[in-house]
Amino acid sequence: MGLSTHVLDTMHGCPAAGMAVALYATDGEQATLIRRLTLNHDGRSDAPLFDNASLRPGTYRLTFDVDAYFKARGVQLPDPAFLNRVSLDFGIAHADQHYHVPLLVSPWSYSTYRGS
Repeated sequence: MGLSTHVLDTMHGCPAAGMAVALYATDGEQATLIRRLTLNHDGRSDAPLFDNASLRPGTYRLTFDVDAYFKARGVQLPDPAFLNRVSLDFGIAHADQHYHVPLLVSPWSYSTYRGS
């Protein structure tokens, strides 16, 4: 349970290994950094972003460094890139449930949903 994320690179058809991610707690326009991490070989964090004991109701933001990830993969991007960072703002209403926030991303598009 808790909070987790997973990123799939839809351009290359693989997990986004090595992508940098930041997790923030938000309060209106104010964002407080909780942690930074780099996704593992499976495009996931090595541990939950929050475990069951530390997950709290509230609003949060995950920021994914898409531009740097694709540049590191050797993709030729325009300057500035169409997508630099993708920020997903979401709410946690029930701390007793699992919240999974996946991102499917290419240099030109992204989608997300509440996963399981």
